[in-house]
Amino acid sequence: MSAPQFFLAFDLGTTTLAGRLLAVDGTVLAEAQTTNPQKEFGGDIIRRLEAALRGEGPRLRQLLVAGMEEIVARLLATSGVSREAIGAAAAAGNPGICHLLRGLSAEPILFPPHRPREPQGVFLPQDLLDLPAPLYLFPLVSGYVGGDLIAFVYGSGEVCASSLAPAASRLFIDIGTNGEMALLHDNRWWATSVAAGPAFEGGEIACGMAARAGAVEAVEVAGDNLRLRVIGGGAPRGLCGSGLLSVVAAGLDGGLIDAGGAIVDPATIATNLARYIVDGPAGRALRLYRDAAVDLLLTQEDIRNFQLAKGALRAGIDCLLARAEVLPDDVRQVVVTGAFGLSLPAAELKKVAMLPAGMIDKVRFFPGGALAGVTRLLLCADGVRQVQALADAIRPYPLSGTPAFEQAFLRGLDFGID
Repeated sequence: MSAPQFFLAFDLGTTTLAGRLLAVDGTVLAEAQTTNPQKEFGGDIIRRLEAALRGEGPRLRQLLVAGMEEIVARLLATSGVSREAIGAAAAAGNPGICHLLRGLSAEPILFPPHRPREPQGVFLPQDLLDLPAPLYLFPLVSGYVGGDLIAFVYGSGEVCASSLAPAASRLFIDIGTNGEMALLHDNRWWATSVAAGPAFEGGEIACGMAARAGAVEAVEVAGDNLRLRVIGGGAPRGLCGSGLLSVVAAGLDGGLIDAGGAIVDPATIATNLARYIVDGPAGRALRLYRDAAVDLLLTQEDIRNFQLAKGALRAGIDCLLARAEVLPDDVRQVVVTGAFGLSLPAAELKKVAMLPAGMIDKVRFFPGGALAGVTRLLLCADGVRQVQALADAIRPYPLSGTPAFEQAFLRGLDFGID
């Protein structure tokens, strides 16, 4: 039997599917991504799982496979590699996505005690994607902590500073539709997940869009102006996740938004920044830009959606630290991946109180964390065993519906905490 020639890696996100084609030496030959076609059943995984219970499971599986097939076709077309030359493939996703891909019942994920019946990593049949090799699907920790978080942690080994003591506390955060996080403390692992919604990825925002050309990725106050930075240059066409956080931070900095998240009365603002506040179709809004093609408005509802996502993520972090009896100042490193891209200024993270203040300066961004972990597994002869051992070592901490989370969530909505 000939040695494998090329590898396929997938990150199966609720909002976005991403793929990578690799040579056996680790060289990345092509990358591609597409919107998860399952979005027709809702932007969050809960609505999709509920649809599966109503008998839509086969359709949801079909849509997911079609999205993966699109990525495969694009990778092969870009690289010139033939399908027959693929020697191995692997994928990671959240528990809901994995259950839908495997055609398993949604009930164990949706209902207490939220424990998947088959959490171990598994090789799926070759005919799933018509590949000459089976697809390895990463293991799950629980019904709310999936293979995508395991892949992120597994792939971030080189990101974690080698100078840190083995027992030093490290926090890993995957920011997306689901906010998943893992904490390493005293050589023990804890993990949890919160439902953040699609706002961090530009979803359910009036002017939201994916992080591509035309998306506003950063906003800053420059005198009496809001200065926009647009991906690819040119005229802005929407806000991606980092742009959403950045404009909220700028609004707070310029006094356009108060600590509770409300767009203020423009009459109360002493500077010419007041001109950015307008009465739009949905009520008071911030007009960031307008031309013949687009009227870029950040509405009060958009800010509220961001608050809900930010509040859930912050509450998850606070509760996880409390459960492990770790103070924010004692966390030595925070590794972040997910929807926001390469980085976010520490000042913006602090302004919106995304993280406890004592952790802001310890943040390191790790782009494409889950895909990096899948890549690492494919390139490591012992990768499957290592990944399963990591999954087995992580202790899940359920938060949904707990009084501690509800209280932390309400606190986390405020931009003025810390």
